[in-house]
Amino acid sequence: MATTQAKKKKSKSKWSPARIFWTLLGLGIISVLLLFLLASIGAFGSLPDETSLENPEKNLATEIISSDGKVIGKFYKENRTPVPFEALPDHLINALLATEDIRFYDHSGIDVRGTLRAAAFLGTKGGASTISQQLAKQLFTDQVSRNKIQRGLQKIKEWIIATRLERRYTKDEILTMYFNEYDFLNQAIGIESASNIYFDKPPNELTTSESAMLVGMFKNSSLYNPLRNPVGVKNRRNVVLSQMEKYDFITEQVKDSLQALPLELKYTPQGHVEGIATYFREYARAFMADWTKANPRSDGSNFNIYRDGLKVYTTIDSRMQTYAENSMEKHMANLQEEFNSQNKKNKTAPFRDVTEEEIDKIINNSIRRSERYRAMTEEGKTEKEILASFDKKRKMSIFTWNGDIDTIMTPRDSIRYYKRYLQGSLMSMDPQTGEVKAYVGGINYKHFKYDMVKTGKRQIGSTFKPFVYATAIDQMHMSPCDTLPNTPYCIPAGKRGNTKDWCPKNASGNYGGMLSLTNALANSVNTITARLIDRVGAEPVIELAGKMGIDTKDIVPVPSIALGTADLSLYEMVGAYSTFANEGVYVKPSLITRIEDKNGTILYQNTPETKDVISSETAYVTMKLMEGVTQSGSGSRLRHRGRTSGAYKKAVTGYPYQFTNAIAGKTGTTQNNSDGWFMGMVPNLVTGVWVGGEDRSVHFSTTSYGQGATMALPVWAMYMQDCYKDEALKISKGNFNKPENVTIETDCEKWKEEQTPIEEVPDEFDF
Repeated sequence: MATTQAKKKKSKSKWSPARIFWTLLGLGIISVLLLFLLASIGAFGSLPDETSLENPEKNLATEIISSDGKVIGKFYKENRTPVPFEALPDHLINALLATEDIRFYDHSGIDVRGTLRAAAFLGTKGGASTISQQLAKQLFTDQVSRNKIQRGLQKIKEWIIATRLERRYTKDEILTMYFNEYDFLNQAIGIESASNIYFDKPPNELTTSESAMLVGMFKNSSLYNPLRNPVGVKNRRNVVLSQMEKYDFITEQVKDSLQALPLELKYTPQGHVEGIATYFREYARAFMADWTKANPRSDGSNFNIYRDGLKVYTTIDSRMQTYAENSMEKHMANLQEEFNSQNKKNKTAPFRDVTEEEIDKIINNSIRRSERYRAMTEEGKTEKEILASFDKKRKMSIFTWNGDIDTIMTPRDSIRYYKRYLQGSLMSMDPQTGEVKAYVGGINYKHFKYDMVKTGKRQIGSTFKPFVYATAIDQMHMSPCDTLPNTPYCIPAGKRGNTKDWCPKNASGNYGGMLSLTNALANSVNTITARLIDRVGAEPVIELAGKMGIDTKDIVPVPSIALGTADLSLYEMVGAYSTFANEGVYVKPSLITRIEDKNGTILYQNTPETKDVISSETAYVTMKLMEGVTQSGSGSRLRHRGRTSGAYKKAVTGYPYQFTNAIAGKTGTTQNNSDGWFMGMVPNLVTGVWVGGEDRSVHFSTTSYGQGATMALPVWAMYMQDCYKDEALKISKGNFNKPENVTIETDCEKWKEEQTPIEEVPDEFDF
């Protein structure tokens, strides 16, 4: 009996509460250790290997950088551009530490105190995730699972990865990686993109208040989205500022003053169709696509412009680009208003001089060139199905100069709607270096993607005449003071390649007297130009244009080319005119200066392409001729006061321009007023502007409105006004350099007496 009781006591003492507690605790610890061990060897899903930890895979955006150091665009799968720790301001670091992990520099990846606190209070007094754990979650684990067991296992993996990160990287490196990885929404991945998109500045220029706002987004960027929830974001920012004051990073007084501030966002989206230089960025994309194919890595693989973090340095000046785009928008919006007004009584609007049958053909051709047609063809749709889809009404957002509007219309009607808009392009270039400073390919890249700087070619009209004059000066040593009769002139069939008699007329119908070359070019007198090309021949003129970078393979060598019948691009014309400004030396326009990889290694360096084309004397004399265009010819409105009213006054805000410095230039107007050109030059900047409809049948009804001096010149003038106001650009106001060897007379007293424009090109219009 005693023995039995002793056994019972012994059995009872074996399972005492204390023993049970310690046994369960031991089993728990062993289980946790076993879980960590199994997780570390990949039993619950793969963990990154050593290589991945040393080199975490990222999608890094390629940056397009202007000549003045501004990021003007990016190519990306994810808009991420890494910045070094040194580029992060102290208050940004302090805001993160105060809000997310104040003991960051004291733990080894896991905050034991924070973990115990979170467990004891069931997370009601804050979580326990360290910055290292949050980085691990961003870098190496999938999205958070809603399943509690899976989330628990994922948390274990984050702990393991966090400790490995702490062994591999310094604290500063972990902080830097964290800032560079986080998705701040609105295409802002990483602190560099977020800083530029939300405040239009790099991270090192952020204020304390701005830093606090961005750090506040780490809690939940979807909830604290500045564009959708500005009140919540401001409140969250103020929480961050309170945390900074709590840990003595700022004083209470500073905290109170900063919390009273508004968010002061300067939202600057970096989408592919937003921001400045959109047409140029598309040119850069095509350039990079060709370059990557021709320049593989040493292992034979190609660079990826959407994820390899390349840096593309360009010649574009962000300030000049902005001035160019603003000038284009200001003028074109008001010119369009006048165009729409004149079309109110036009039954075939926006087209002129065509039948309804021809209009249907224009629309159908546009349908077949459209993205919708291409996409449906690739889907295997029949022609009948595709065309039927263009006649079904649907919701769409359409362009207006007052902003996009939502409407309902058929795709066919939308094509005709967009045909009504006049288009414009501008290119501005340093003639000595070939660097293109501004590149505006159209009025709105989102809605009109066709590039009218380099891709589009249009008839150039009288802007071709300087090539004829330059050939005459070069061949026959003619002077601007030389005179020719202003009488009707014909080049008969069989001469100079003519298949029939060519008898050009002066636009005004005025003839009589002798005209100097200066006066003839200034007023774009056709009969004088015809006499000159008859003397020199079409072939030498074409040869000269070819040496100046113009594609001449489709230019037929007949005398009529003297009046600008050829279709050329603005890119070609600006490059060619720059030869005159650069004392006869052609410099091929350049837009990309160099390409670097993400580590700063130079992969490509541009080498300027130059060649001597004409003598410095010929170039100078031709420039003096073109100065006459802006002194008393079709470009003279640049110089003197005029009267304007109505819509045109708005279209040329700042007119009269009253430039007093040396300007050489040439206007151009094509048949039916379909194209208006102005090429303008000062000693260190050559700028060309084209304006016209997408189709040649979309045009003004009269030359008063359709000429280059009305359609294109105002854009050039407003752009140059802004450039001159920005003295840091150092745009020349001086005279063109006169070479020492000039023997041709250019100071013509007789010309000064000839002040009546033969072409009767008006200097002022009443719209």
